[in-house]
Amino acid sequence: MPRAADVLLAALGLILAAPLLALAAVAIKLTSRGPVIYRQRRIGKDGAHFDLYKLRTMQLGADPVGVGTPVLAGDPRVTAAGRVLRRFSLDELPNLVNVLRGDMAIVLYTPRQRRRLEVKPGLTGWAQVNGRAGIPWEERIELDVWYVDHRSPGLDLRILGRTLRLLASGHGLYG
Repeated sequence: MPRAADVLLAALGLILAAPLLALAAVAIKLTSRGPVIYRQRRIGKDGAHFDLYKLRTMQLGADPVGVGTPVLAGDPRVTAAGRVLRRFSLDELPNLVNVLRGDMAIVLYTPRQRRRLEVKPGLTGWAQVNGRAGIPWEERIELDVWYVDHRSPGLDLRILGRTLRLLASGHGLYG
């Protein structure tokens, strides 16, 4: 997807999501102590570091130990508000700020191993719509590689449509 489309969709998404973000911020503050926004250092295109923004869904200091660390259903680290935010992937909405900043794209362009650094990480992607967190990390990588080899505007639209259906159903959220 071209950068202009990413910026337009991210800006529109933030405008439409503003009321949800405000409600989420209040819920986070009422159910746990700590900041509303969670920042995580990530590696993006060409190995550049950036701060990924998410709504905080875990207790303060409960950061996962490594990439791909699963958060299982009933995980005690997840806050009351966090369970709802995760169920509908609302915790990812601040990623739209990363898209506006140019750190990420709307659709995930992650390839195998070091090839994943050739493109910007996305808000969604082929692996997310084909199993979400319910598939092993290695399989996610393979699905991402398939996407890199087959990406097109048509496939991006297909991914966006499937993403919306998954968000509505909650399917595949937990492994």
